Amino acid sequence: MKSIPTEFPGVYIIEPKIFSDSRGYFFESYSKRALDEILGDINFVQDNESCSIKGVIRGLHFQKPPFSQAKLVRCMKGCVKDVAVDLRKGSPTFGKYIEVILSEQNKRQLFIPHGFAHGFEVLSDNAIFLYKCDQYYHPESEAGINLFDPELNINWTTERSDAILSEKDLSLPFLNIFNSPFQF
Repeated sequence: MKSIPTEFPGVYIIEPKIFSDSRGYFFESYSKRALDEILGDINFVQDNESCSIKGVIRGLHFQKPPFSQAKLVRCMKGCVKDVAVDLRKGSPTFGKYIEVILSEQNKRQLFIPHGFAHGFEVLSDNAIFLYKCDQYYHPESEAGINLFDPELNINWTTERSDAILSEKDLSLPFLNIFNSPFQF
C-alpha cells in the first residue's frame, strides 16, 4: 500500500498495489500491518456499507467525543466524490474541505481522522460505498454540518435542485453556529 499525504494533517489517500493479469486483478483492500505503518496503531471495530444511486449526496456526518470516529472509506462499485471537512479547532485547515474521487477503477481509499465531518456524492449510476470505523456507532453522539453551508462552499457536481437528499441532512446546522468539540 502506498500513502499519499494531503494538505490536511492526518488525512491520507491510500493506494493499493494491484496485481492484474488475464484473469482479472487482486489487491489487499485492508492490511492492519501496512496501515499501522502509515497511521500508527488504529483498531477498526465496525464496517459499514451503503448503496446509493446517482445524484445522492450523503453527509456531512460525524460522531461527537467521546465516541468520535476515524474512518477508512472506499467505493467498491461505481464512483463518488468523497468530502471531509476539518472541524478541529486550531488546525491550519479548520473549516476547509478536501475532496477525492474514489471509484472501483482507481481503488483509492481515504483515511479520515477524528475531528472531521464526512460526506459523499454519487457520480455513477449507482455506487457501493464501504467504510471502516474505529469506534462503534452511538446514535446519541451523531451530529453533522449542512451539506450546502455557504461558508464551506463545497463544489457538489449535482445541482441542489436535482440532488437526492435526506431531510435530516438538510436540517443540519451551518458551521458558523456549530461549536466544535474537536481540538487539533
